Formats: sequence, C-alpha cells, structure tokens
Amino acid sequence: MYAIFKTGGKQYRASQDDVLRVEKLEGDAGAKITFDEVLFVGDEKKQTLGEPTIKGATVTAEIVEQTRDPKIIVFKKQRRQNHRRKKGHKQHKTLVKITGIKAA
Repeated sequence: MYAIFKTGGKQYRASQDDVLRVEKLEGDAGAKITFDEVLFVGDEKKQTLGEPTIKGATVTAEIVEQTRDPKIIVFKKQRRQNHRRKKGHKQHKTLVKITGIKAA
C-alpha cells in the first residue's frame, strides 16, 4: 500500500518504512508526526482518490533527524561595473520514516 500526501507545499509518494526528506518540520528526533492532507491511497487492487483530500486518511511518521541540504551558490554580476555578489544558502530539511498508512 502506498499514499500520496502533501506537506510543506510539496507532494510525496510514500510506502511503509520509507525514509523521506521533506521540508523542515518542528520536532526532535524520535517524535511522532501525522500528515492529514492525504491525496491518494492505493495498492494493486484498490485505489482511492481524494477530492482534493481523503477525509479520515492519515500517514503517520517518525522524525529521524533534522538536517540541511547541500549549499547552493547564488552569484550575481553586473557586467563592466566590477559589481559582484556571492551568497550561499542551505535549506533546512527533516528526515522522516513512514510508520503507517491509514485509509479512510
């Protein structure tokens, strides 16, 4: 069984025991969290599509760790002006392990 759920403005496909890297969520390692915005639940025999979400369906997960993405470099330059600006950015992410999927 797998589910498609929404968190942090993005959609993720998850099965039991998957480890996903999602946008930062509050909580320490080992904390239990629940995703209520489930858009799709299905397996080989039966699929359920939400309009836009499935009422009563949840995806439960456990926070594995709080981490950051690799650094990206933002470099801006104006030609012939000797004007350069270089900035770096690391996005905060949360690793979660899917512990259960409950269909409505």
